[in-house]
Amino acid sequence: MTTFTPKAPPHRPFDWKGLAWLFLFFWYFSGVTQTLIQLTGTTGFAGFRDALLLSALWLIPVLLFPARTRSIAGVLGAILFLCSLLSLGYFLIYQQEFSQSVIFVLFESNDAEAGEYLSQYFAWWMVPAFLFYAAGAALLWTRVRPVYLSATKATVVSLALLLGLVALPLYKKVQRTGNFDAGLESFQDRIEPAVPWQLLIGYQNYREQLNGMQAMLAANAKVPPLSHLTDSIAGLPATLVLVIGESTNRGHMSLYGYPRNTTPNLDQMRDQLSVFNNVVSPRPYTIESLQQVLTFADEQHPDLFLTTPTIVDVMKQAGYKTWWITNQQTLTKRNTMLTTFSQQADEQIYLNNNRNQNAAQYDGDVLKPFDKVLADSAPRKLIVIHLLGTHVNYNYRYPQEFAKFSGRDGTPPGLSDEQLATYNSYDNAVLYNDFVVSSIIKQFAATDPNGFLLYLSDHGEDVYDSGAHNNLGRNEGRPTAPMYTIPFMAWASPKWRATHPWNFTAALDRPYSSSSLIHTWADMAGLAFDEHDASKSLVSSAFVPRTRWIGDPYQPKTLSDFDQLGKNRARRGQ
Repeated sequence: MTTFTPKAPPHRPFDWKGLAWLFLFFWYFSGVTQTLIQLTGTTGFAGFRDALLLSALWLIPVLLFPARTRSIAGVLGAILFLCSLLSLGYFLIYQQEFSQSVIFVLFESNDAEAGEYLSQYFAWWMVPAFLFYAAGAALLWTRVRPVYLSATKATVVSLALLLGLVALPLYKKVQRTGNFDAGLESFQDRIEPAVPWQLLIGYQNYREQLNGMQAMLAANAKVPPLSHLTDSIAGLPATLVLVIGESTNRGHMSLYGYPRNTTPNLDQMRDQLSVFNNVVSPRPYTIESLQQVLTFADEQHPDLFLTTPTIVDVMKQAGYKTWWITNQQTLTKRNTMLTTFSQQADEQIYLNNNRNQNAAQYDGDVLKPFDKVLADSAPRKLIVIHLLGTHVNYNYRYPQEFAKFSGRDGTPPGLSDEQLATYNSYDNAVLYNDFVVSSIIKQFAATDPNGFLLYLSDHGEDVYDSGAHNNLGRNEGRPTAPMYTIPFMAWASPKWRATHPWNFTAALDRPYSSSSLIHTWADMAGLAFDEHDASKSLVSSAFVPRTRWIGDPYQPKTLSDFDQLGKNRARRGQ
């Protein structure tokens, strides 16, 4: 009798093409926006890379349940599509990457402001653009088909994706940062470019930073006002402007003798300016520096920023309506303190909501809102403008028409080609900063104000300027003079000069730290109060030179005298 033996099922080749269509479908919802970001040069490659890799995570459910591939892809695709509309729409309107800062601006605005924020740049072509985007998603979904693996292989592949894209990167972040919370935060930053994590992580971070900011604002509200404040022009109209730069080393400005013509506009108006030649910042980092620059804190009393008024508080007490216009990132963990300072003002204008600091964001954006604030009917105004200045990456800080410097003329000898490109980018950023700052002064002057403008940078930047020309950026542990040397200049209108002492010739070369700015500002503004120390005012006849301490004030042994920097390095053979 013949025994029947069933035949083994025929071998089914792996469907690589089907897998590619699945991946393309899931990538589409993050990839379109990230591709536009790359094509426009808005920011670096990291976001595109991370979105590309993380899109593979959505393959897991369709590999584990291939019979339900189309329904699973349809549901996930609908969710991802809806989440992606915000980031795509925001990019189309503002050419910025969606971030928690956008969520902050939307949630902290009233309905009218939020509507204005979203509709300001809306154009008719965006409707067909969204329809075209939706059609692309639908077309890709029609190409989706099951990819069959054995249960064992599907499980192994799914675990490998989780391990390679989540577990291993998270483990590396934790190892690198030294604790789980910091590692998780770093990992969240990595996955944020992908949909839907932009919304989920952005909202979570927004809530965390908002809570921290509200706590600081509540503490600031309890700070007692200044004692016996008087104003030499009390009740009279006045407009005062404080412009805070970023990462600008005066050693790269022709206004201060640099051989390259990096500040042609400020050079032309030099005789209208009081240019102070010997001012340094206390710390080489924005937050830490401004905690002193904008308050009564200094290197020996660093916590006073928590218990004393800020410059904004002082001017509000003097009867000024206050504005804060900023091109810095709006709300990140690092920038929460900056946003807290801005929230102390009566009105805020946030211009930079990019997720990444390394993104094309130009300071010329401040000019239009500045013009609008100048036209406000308030008789007494304080306007703070916080620029992005010459912050790294320098090539993101200026439009192409300001790419003037490209050769080796005027550069330190021995720079590599890569270092030369960075050096030239920094000088181009300084050139554009000159255009922005001079434009602000010209706009201000055109209103025939009764007031003055003060410009300084938060800190400097070493761009292969010291040692063996191998220092780039800022490092408080290995300080160099360019990290602290900053521009500091003032302009006053004829009306202001007529009623206030404004001949600062004797003060232009005085050694000064911007940690004492609030005392100088008070003298310039004609304010007096019990807490004012004229010996700390750069423009006062009572000025007394002091040691200009730099370093981390919370580690007093690391504090050093700025004026000893070069001598100490020479003794160490550096």
